Amino acid sequence: MPVRKQTGKHHPAAVYAKQVVSGKLRPFCGKYEILACQRFLDDLKRQGTKDFPWVFDATRADRVIAWFRRCIQVRGPYAGQPVDLQPWQVFDQSNIYGWVHKDTGVRRFTRTYNKRARGNVKSTEVSCKCLYHMCADAIYPPYQPELAQFEMEPEVECAAVDRGQAKRVYDDAKKIAKASPGIAKPGYKIRLTVKETRVFHKTRGGFMRALSKDTDNKDSGAPSYFEVDEYHAHKTSEIYDLGLNSFGKRRQPLLDVITTAGDDAEHKPCKTEEDYCKRILEDPAVQREETRYFVMIREIDEEDNPHEKSCWAKANPVIRYPGEYGDTLLEQIETEYTTAYGSGDAEKIRKFLTRRLCRWQSGSVNRYLAEPQLAAVKEAMIPVDEFAALTDGLACHCGFDLGKRVDLSGVAAVFDLPDGRIAIKMHGFVPENGAARHEHTDRVPYLAWAKDGYCTLTPGDVTDNSYVHNWICEGEQAHNWQVDEVDYDGHNATDLAIQMCEERSNDDFCVEIRQTCAGLNGATKGFRDLLMEQKIVLEYNPLAYWCCCNAIEVINNFGDIKLSKKHKDDSQRIDPLAAAMNALARVLVKRSAEPSLADVIASGNWTM
Repeated sequence: MPVRKQTGKHHPAAVYAKQVVSGKLRPFCGKYEILACQRFLDDLKRQGTKDFPWVFDATRADRVIAWFRRCIQVRGPYAGQPVDLQPWQVFDQSNIYGWVHKDTGVRRFTRTYNKRARGNVKSTEVSCKCLYHMCADAIYPPYQPELAQFEMEPEVECAAVDRGQAKRVYDDAKKIAKASPGIAKPGYKIRLTVKETRVFHKTRGGFMRALSKDTDNKDSGAPSYFEVDEYHAHKTSEIYDLGLNSFGKRRQPLLDVITTAGDDAEHKPCKTEEDYCKRILEDPAVQREETRYFVMIREIDEEDNPHEKSCWAKANPVIRYPGEYGDTLLEQIETEYTTAYGSGDAEKIRKFLTRRLCRWQSGSVNRYLAEPQLAAVKEAMIPVDEFAALTDGLACHCGFDLGKRVDLSGVAAVFDLPDGRIAIKMHGFVPENGAARHEHTDRVPYLAWAKDGYCTLTPGDVTDNSYVHNWICEGEQAHNWQVDEVDYDGHNATDLAIQMCEERSNDDFCVEIRQTCAGLNGATKGFRDLLMEQKIVLEYNPLAYWCCCNAIEVINNFGDIKLSKKHKDDSQRIDPLAAAMNALARVLVKRSAEPSLADVIASGNWTM
């Protein structure tokens, strides 16, 4: 019997959308969930038109909803029971799987971004979808399920930042497959062969596996479903790009991102992607271009007060509905709230905001410069010509910090101005042949910065350290700097320091700075204090500002601090700022030192 076509206007997904946009659920939903629901309702009105060739096929939506009911839960208070999706989950999955091309039935959405707070059944949902793509995903013209063609040789990737997180989804999927007699053909002949590292379909072939940065062979051949779990934890977009760049070999592949918020918003690819997703929902022009990207962002709104418990449901849709699990989750959220704010522990508060309310946090817990101080950095920067007019002809200390020969190196000049302020000029050096690669890994425009004079590209594959010395010499020649000494981090720098001393015939021209908390404490704390006292002047340089954003502080048992990167090999570089600290350390020591007898006599400020 032919299936009756529907408009979708009375489907449970549409009912939910109407309740969110203008009904009883609106007070419990955030801005972007409301926009996502409005997008769905608007699309229903224009479906199947020349400009919008997609239609909502209720049979395709109901197909995946029915699949969840075949899956048996393996953890939590409902373990042993079939998965029963809540209305908000029905809306999400109906969107992703229900929209298809009006002629071919090819699924509309090839990418998703789904954000919600911790504890809102992300892992269980994704595990069931992995099994769906292994066993039941199909394509057919709208409302003609009798013509269904199953995905042959499905390839399902459970991707995460590390092996442990990837295996969590993968292992749950294995357990659900074993526990669910509904994932079987009549007669309970299980369709899947479940192994330790892979799951295979007995008749259609293909596989499901866990994938992370730790996987030896990360090449993804032709994924039909590529799930990226907890994208906020990824430092780079490597895994995401691997999935996206593997598309083009299937008719309806799906890249499915599910995440909460995280720390260090400025540097996380997840936050960059989320900002774009918000534009899709906010900007009609972008939305018209991105018709195949499903976005659902559940978070507290920017103006919401996290102390108001009434807003918590915006990021935690589970607690909108009464039930044992929702009540347990709400109790846990209340406990974490009381612990975090009761203790005043900044780290606990940040975790509560990111994990439970889905509010991104800037920087890391031990960030060197907080938002007000970074704002002060911007205010302290002046144009290049103004900086030159302020410092030409003055005495200074120069400093350098040499990174790996294939990475960024930094140099700086520090001036103790007559009016008590400190003026700092910073510069970077990057090997020319690696600049494009570093633009991808570091996610900053080295080539454009070099064109504008904020850094220098040295010829070849490695940084030519002679350019550091040349930069200092150019300052002496072009700006008449009176360089008292050069202060440096001894790592990878001894040869350059010896060369500079020999050329000046002055063994004391270069001074190695101990790279310890005690050795750099004065400069590290001093820079921050002087910055907030508006006694720092910086030559405008976006590379220098980027380094200021990247720096974290390391503290010893005595409360002394120094700068560091978050990880030894990461892409959040600080080398020009570190060079400035080397020079500033000596400048501040000289500033605070008692004058020698010879200095007093030379000054003439003495009497018998």
